[in-house]
Amino acid sequence: MLGHDYIPIAIFTLLAISFPTLTFFMGRFFRPNNDNPLKRSTYECGETPIGDAHIQFHFQYYMFAILFVVFDIVTVFVLLWMVAYNALTIEAKAIMGVFMVCSLLGLWYALSKEDVIWI
Repeated sequence: MLGHDYIPIAIFTLLAISFPTLTFFMGRFFRPNNDNPLKRSTYECGETPIGDAHIQFHFQYYMFAILFVVFDIVTVFVLLWMVAYNALTIEAKAIMGVFMVCSLLGLWYALSKEDVIWI
């Protein structure tokens, strides 16, 4: 393939990158700027916050969320794999087996850490 065959793809990529960037910066120029001290406060509901407004969450919550997302994606892959199981080749079944083994090893490692025992 020649280089000029990729010119439409390059133009589309340039447009796809420049459109969100331009709309973001154009929004900064055209939005209203109504700055007041109440708007800069922690809560806009009118209540004065007592104490520190920032709460630091434990690492376990983030770890639990990451594990949930990973195994949600694994579930999607396994369901699609099960639907097409009879039509798959031996290589595809072996690759899915390796994927499952890696996923289960990751789960075992995450649960064996003392930080996430509470899950």
